[in-house]
Amino acid sequence: MNPTGRAQECNRAQAAVRLNQARAFLEVAELVGAEDDELANDNVAAALAVLAGIAAADAACCGTLGQRSRGQDHRQAIQMVAQAGPDGKALSQALRRLLDIKDGAHYGMIYVGAAKAKAAIRNARTLVDGAAKLLV
Repeated sequence: MNPTGRAQECNRAQAAVRLNQARAFLEVAELVGAEDDELANDNVAAALAVLAGIAAADAACCGTLGQRSRGQDHRQAIQMVAQAGPDGKALSQALRRLLDIKDGAHYGMIYVGAAKAKAAIRNARTLVDGAAKLLV
């Protein structure tokens, strides 16, 4: 059981599904982030990057630990992801950075901004690539 909250058992097949979802979220985040025509695009790109990071974190945990965090707070996954393979610490740091902007990107009326959106996409890429490496 995840010491920081609820956990759900999962397997490598489920990890592969979550990784594919993470890749799709990231691909769309990158497409939206490349558009310059609307202020809302940075928030949308950041929100999609957050979803990509969460899905990739699930994939990494399912693939290496056989469980993923299912607590009310996504931050509970940070410690679990840190245990997911040799790059777990870097993955957990990327997830923490994404979760720091989650509420603003998903629910807030605060403009995320181009720099934060680009950073979110980079952090999501770290998680997606890290999870993919773990599932080879």
